[in-house]
Amino acid sequence: MSKNIKQLSVFLENKEGRLNEALNILAAADVNIVALSLADTKDFGMLRMIVSDPEKGQQALKAEGITASLTEVIAVQVSHATGSLAKAMEKIADAGVNVEYMYAFANGAKASAILKISAPETVVDILLGSGFEVWDADEAYRANQ
Repeated sequence: MSKNIKQLSVFLENKEGRLNEALNILAAADVNIVALSLADTKDFGMLRMIVSDPEKGQQALKAEGITASLTEVIAVQVSHATGSLAKAMEKIADAGVNVEYMYAFANGAKASAILKISAPETVVDILLGSGFEVWDADEAYRANQ
C-alpha cells in the first residue's frame, strides 16, 4: 500500500469568517479534520489539512466557490518524546532531501509530522529502514478517531 497521503489544501482570503466558512462546509459534508495548519500573508491564507475523505472535502469546498486542491504528502510517526522528530529529520537531511514544509500533531505517546518533500519514495524507504513508522492513507485519514 502506498505511503503517500492526500492533503487538502485550501486557498482562503485573509478576512474575518473565511476560515469558519471553510470548516463549516467540511462539517456539513461530514468530513473530519485530523490535522491542520494555517499560514497567512497580508491578503491570503493557506489552510492545509489531513481529513477523513480528501476528495469529498475538495468537492464540497469547490461547490461553495472555495479554491481547494489535493497535494501528496507523507506522515511520519514518532514517539512523543524530546528529540524524536529531530532524529527522523536528521535521516532526511542526511539523504539530501528538501523538506518544503511540515506541520505536526501529538496524541498521547505518539506524535506525527506531515511532510511535503521533494522525494517521497526515498524518504519513506529511509524512514522505514531507520525504524520509524510512516502512515498509509487509511491510517492517516482516521487518526485520532
